[in-house]
Amino acid sequence: MRIGILTGGGDVPGLNAGIKAVVNRVAHEGHEVVGIRRGWQGLVSIDLDDPESIERNTLHLDPAVVRTIDRTGGTFLHTSRTNPARMRPGEVPDFLRGRVEGDGPFDLTDHVLAVVEALGIDVLIPIGGDDTLSYGLRLHEEGVAVIAIPKTMDNDVHGTDYCIGFSTAVTRGVGYIHDLRTSTGSHERIAIVELFGRYSGETSLITAYLAGVDRAVISEVPFDIDALAEMLLADKAANPSNYAMMTISEGARMTEGEMILSGEADAYGHRKLGGIGALTGALLKERTGQGIIYQQLGYLLRSGRPDSLDLMVATNYAVMAADLALDGSSGRMVALRSGTYTAVPISVTGEGVKRVDVGELYDVATYRPKVRHVTGKPMFLY
Repeated sequence: MRIGILTGGGDVPGLNAGIKAVVNRVAHEGHEVVGIRRGWQGLVSIDLDDPESIERNTLHLDPAVVRTIDRTGGTFLHTSRTNPARMRPGEVPDFLRGRVEGDGPFDLTDHVLAVVEALGIDVLIPIGGDDTLSYGLRLHEEGVAVIAIPKTMDNDVHGTDYCIGFSTAVTRGVGYIHDLRTSTGSHERIAIVELFGRYSGETSLITAYLAGVDRAVISEVPFDIDALAEMLLADKAANPSNYAMMTISEGARMTEGEMILSGEADAYGHRKLGGIGALTGALLKERTGQGIIYQQLGYLLRSGRPDSLDLMVATNYAVMAADLALDGSSGRMVALRSGTYTAVPISVTGEGVKRVDVGELYDVATYRPKVRHVTGKPMFLY
């Protein structure tokens, strides 16, 4: 059997550990693994009439090749946000330009299917978030055997309680917030810490809950800047060190505003997020007259090595995915549900959205986590 593996979308800590675990498990059973470079882009970029393009976009993986990759973060296979079903004209490889006409977007799935067949891939294991796995579902529907592994710092892939990368993001966020307290307190200011989270505010919510910040603004609940200003002034006054701190999701919006977006939409229809924290800081300074510290953590949350939980989950997900592939399964996604490892149909990724349970976990009136009890709730409070 020949198993293909790729990583797509944003990198997170734990990807290399997952790749290594798949390779070791498959090799132990006497089978082969081929790595696809740069996610779905690697399959699009292969010209079957050019052997060198195959070498550029694939990598033979065995235990010797992956022996040390789990010691670092990121993905040594590299990644992209390519969607082969929606390629813009400038993204179409030169050797395929004769097959497309018009302004696009173009669906190059036929080419991807031909490449998968030519490479002799029996099962494909994509590691990614909603976007990456949505194309994995497409290939499954086209007849390719697919076993998916969920990853994203936002922890918002539908069908699983946990995605690789979330624990490290929260751990880093808590640590940086505590570090930032020294400067915020020294200068007696209000600090705004912007965290990842386009549609799901779980990263902001859980980080705020664990770090004990004063307020947490999340993607699901539009906020009133005047009310927030009054709350933070009261928080600052009540703090013996005379400072206040808040977190905010990058996808948050004010009651009279929209998400702050920039640049062109990517292949999955998403424009770049970021800046709501800076805007909030400027408006808070105007309304409160206080000094502001704005810190956008961004890529610091997804860089470097995974924490022990992400290392464990990534490894276990990978072993499960490899076992499913070796057993001849298809159209499945490995998952954690109620603290138990399991596998679900990959189609669940497109059956709904995963968001913070605002009624159970958030106080809309005070912009604070509201965790009244944890009995019966999953470890990450979803």
